[in-house]
Amino acid sequence: MPVESWCGTNGGNSITTQIMRARVSDPAWVWISAVAIPLMLVLPALWNGYPLLQYDTGGYLARWYEGYLVPSRSTVFGLYLHFGQDSSFWINLGIQGLATLWILQLTLRVFGMAGPWPLATISVALVLTTALPWLTSTLLTDIFAGLSVLALFILVVHGGRISGVEKCSLFAFTAFAASTHSATLAVLLGLCCAGWIARPFLRPRIAVSGLLQGSLTLVAGAAMLLSANFALSGQLAWTPGGYGVAFGRMLQDGIVKQYLRDHCPQQKLKLCPYRDELPATADQFLWGSSVFNDLGRFKGLNDEMGLIVRRSLVEYPLRQAEAAIIATAQQLVHVGTGEGTNVWIGHTYGIIERYLPAQLKPMRAAHQQRQDIDFPAINRLHIPVALASMLAVFAIFAIAIWRRRLDDLTLLAATVSLALLGNAFVCGVISGPHDRYGARIAWVASFAALVALARRFARDDESETSLPP
Repeated sequence: MPVESWCGTNGGNSITTQIMRARVSDPAWVWISAVAIPLMLVLPALWNGYPLLQYDTGGYLARWYEGYLVPSRSTVFGLYLHFGQDSSFWINLGIQGLATLWILQLTLRVFGMAGPWPLATISVALVLTTALPWLTSTLLTDIFAGLSVLALFILVVHGGRISGVEKCSLFAFTAFAASTHSATLAVLLGLCCAGWIARPFLRPRIAVSGLLQGSLTLVAGAAMLLSANFALSGQLAWTPGGYGVAFGRMLQDGIVKQYLRDHCPQQKLKLCPYRDELPATADQFLWGSSVFNDLGRFKGLNDEMGLIVRRSLVEYPLRQAEAAIIATAQQLVHVGTGEGTNVWIGHTYGIIERYLPAQLKPMRAAHQQRQDIDFPAINRLHIPVALASMLAVFAIFAIAIWRRRLDDLTLLAATVSLALLGNAFVCGVISGPHDRYGARIAWVASFAALVALARRFARDDESETSLPP
């Protein structure tokens, strides 16, 4: 039998003895990666001794117990946390770690980088230099924001390269992610809209079926949220709080005070007597000790805040546009890790004490509750890496457009660039710039930059091996 027939061929390239040996050892490395990478991704929580908590965590935890809707707290994510609470939420972190591993390896696979070594190398780089392990280790919706961008990209652009089971799994995952936070849903919606707009120019690369499947994930996510809200509260309604959050941003930009100065003589508004006492920031107004509490918080002021938001958009369009541009630009560079994690989070502590008293001891013993996490030191690395990665992705996209090059890497860079801009616009304009909103998606830019770097090295290696002896 000829040697070539015994060894086999692959695209005209003989399978060498070294490759055969590597393939024999691959299963072992696959299992090692499948265990080691998720553990690395939740390493901050393992070191902490308890899943990391955030200022907003308590609001999600309480949804199952309180049975009513509160602003900006998804009941779907609340049910997800409730599912894992008997394990002290380690099941949730396990799901987050495994989901991250799955999405990373699936993305690498459609880029022709299957195998444990590219996955392990890139995963280690992300763990060491980005917010990813901190997001995976925290009981918060933020880990699903970046993962859903990659999931949507695979489903829409590379649906033909994955199995039917993987398509269904990606569909369900993206729908769930969209239901966990309105900003995530808005970013994914923006990406789908961009895909439909670009479809006439990208016919060979983006199929209508892929765009349709991607768009339907958002419909499924919205239905999931409405169903959960109805099941828990008896109300077939969207998660409340949109007007209140937008009001806070306009207050911070000085637009609310201008509206009150212009209209209080004619309108009897609850806020008129306090127009000179309003706090300078949205966080102080909504979550601090302010007049907002005295006037009934969201329940007492929601209608009035909605009125001011709507009329301010009409009456001060230029000022709103200027504020939106500034907020978007500021949000792009707010990418620090750990916002809302290394502060006093009394509400979350109170919710755990009230509904999960058995977990008080491990929670109080955790490093986080002793203020042992030095996020300023961590951000000396994370912030430069995030900003450099974002610039790299924008540059890859811009250069590809200039050279009229349309390949898989260009589409990934385009998707990530639009997601970064969309996230900055949605979060910056609606909520105001916060590091938390930037960090939750900046790591995706680092991942895309690493994919581009790995492909560049792979091409260099191919060029070297193809040189004549």
